[in-house]
Amino acid sequence: MAQISFRDIQKSFGAVDVIHGISFDIQDGEFVVLVGPSGCGKSTLLRMLAGLEEITSGEIGIDGRIVNELESKDRDIAMVFQSYALYPHMTVYDNMAFSLKLRKAEASLIEQRVLNAAKILSLDSLLQRHPRELSGGQRQRVAMGRAIVRDPKVFLFDEPLSNLDAKLRVAMRAEIKALHQRLKTTTVYVTHDQIEAMTMADRIVVMHDGIIEQIGTPLELFDHPCNLFVAQFIGSPAMNVIPGVVVKDHGQWRVMAEGQHWPVSDLSGLKEGQSVYYGFRPTDLEFSLPGQGMAAQVSLVEPTGSETELLLQCGSNKLVQVIHGRTQARTGDVVHLQVDPSRVHVFDGITQQCMV
Repeated sequence: MAQISFRDIQKSFGAVDVIHGISFDIQDGEFVVLVGPSGCGKSTLLRMLAGLEEITSGEIGIDGRIVNELESKDRDIAMVFQSYALYPHMTVYDNMAFSLKLRKAEASLIEQRVLNAAKILSLDSLLQRHPRELSGGQRQRVAMGRAIVRDPKVFLFDEPLSNLDAKLRVAMRAEIKALHQRLKTTTVYVTHDQIEAMTMADRIVVMHDGIIEQIGTPLELFDHPCNLFVAQFIGSPAMNVIPGVVVKDHGQWRVMAEGQHWPVSDLSGLKEGQSVYYGFRPTDLEFSLPGQGMAAQVSLVEPTGSETELLLQCGSNKLVQVIHGRTQARTGDVVHLQVDPSRVHVFDGITQQCMV
């Protein structure tokens, strides 16, 4: 296991800057997920850690040792790719044993590690098959087994579940998390899927346009996003956001949007008339009695079994509401809505930083 440090990491491809001075630490045995939209720099950062991409400036350390100039093979890391990268002419056993054979490890050690990894990943009965005879999930487990047998200081995962179907992705998420809990190896995992990040990570690093927006536990990011980008990126469905202005109505602070007053907690630190973004989670939007709350029209009803998702039109704003259970509301109905002020997030209209 190992501690990892990034110090003022910058990366340019020619005249294009893609990483802008990133610094943070990953603790020994921690599972950290780098998450963000395509092109944010998360895979580039992972490849620099792996030694597959040169660093323009800054330092990367593993266990206190600067590894900028070290070859990838000398960093004691193991990487699992999106494409599996298995040798098609080799059996599962030989694929998993290959890196140890290159190091001229003893046959008894190779067999012990391969069989142990196969047992952990339920690959015991597949060791003599070739990759073409395996399903996508089985191939990904072989790729993980090939990493495990090396007993590295650090596991790196680069969007390993992107090629799997939805049901298999859920199963593999659980397998990877269980594997980490068993081996306790420092793990860095890259994905654009925030559900993967929320369900797997000890801590999440949210990236955007080559910078870090926020670092925290999944629930810290969900409950206390530091800015509008994080608020809308973390959580599914995404947070509802309405542009408005701060007003004081009969001694109570409100956010006015298209003539409707939305409740908030104390905004005494703001100026009346200041432009803001008013945000709340779909699960925090509730029905109110007719004549109370905000009026909206139901555009779409999507039952999913245990929950129902409603798409609502409130003035020019599209809102999403998630209800636990069923609803009598139908497309075209006019409903009235309310939000608990304690569950509201308010972001500055210019800086987009969270204020409440």
